[in-house]
Amino acid sequence: MNTVEQAESTPVEHNDEAIAEYLQANPEFFIRNSDLLADLKLPHSTGGAAISLVERQVSVLRGRNEQIETKLRDFMQVAHSNDEIANNIHELAILLIQAGEYEAVIATLEDQLLTTFSADRPVLVLFSKESVESVDGQFLRRISRKDPSMGPFKTFLQASQARGGTVRDTQRNFLFGEADIEVGSVALIPLGENAAVGFLAIGCRDPDHFHPGKSIDFLTRIGELVAAALAR
Repeated sequence: MNTVEQAESTPVEHNDEAIAEYLQANPEFFIRNSDLLADLKLPHSTGGAAISLVERQVSVLRGRNEQIETKLRDFMQVAHSNDEIANNIHELAILLIQAGEYEAVIATLEDQLLTTFSADRPVLVLFSKESVESVDGQFLRRISRKDPSMGPFKTFLQASQARGGTVRDTQRNFLFGEADIEVGSVALIPLGENAAVGFLAIGCRDPDHFHPGKSIDFLTRIGELVAAALAR
């Protein structure tokens, strides 16, 4: 008899002997099934296999405890980061309300993105009825939604949802031109329903700062705040 299943089919009085024989014939059983050790209830005696088995059980439990502690630290770090973002968005909302004038709203937005939100290269694109060739500084761009320059953003504008990740060269050239920094990742945030107002682009040196796997909820909130402030 060489399997646990076969041992369970024998009379009760022979189960212990059958299991012992199986474990002797398969010394690596608990290596292949280390999770079982965490559920064993063993006396803490001295000598022999019992000691090594208990030690093995403690090792497994210690490993599980370390995994739990690592996950807990990760959760706490995420929670702290979310709290910080929430506080920054709250502060942005207050400042945008206090700004009042249209030009002041734009200036406040740029300042907050560069400082509070640590953006490396933010760009605000506002749609106008007609194409405007001039660029109002590096931050603000005024352009017709029908302008050919908006072609590379067609899918994003149609979806009208915030997104993060890398950008195509044609998008990068419009947004950042010959920037003095290397933009690794970008967040694109529509402003208004169906991006009617325009969109906000936030460039970051870190290629992993904005990526599709990260939550975009806070980006959506920023877009809603900015669109409401500009609409006033």
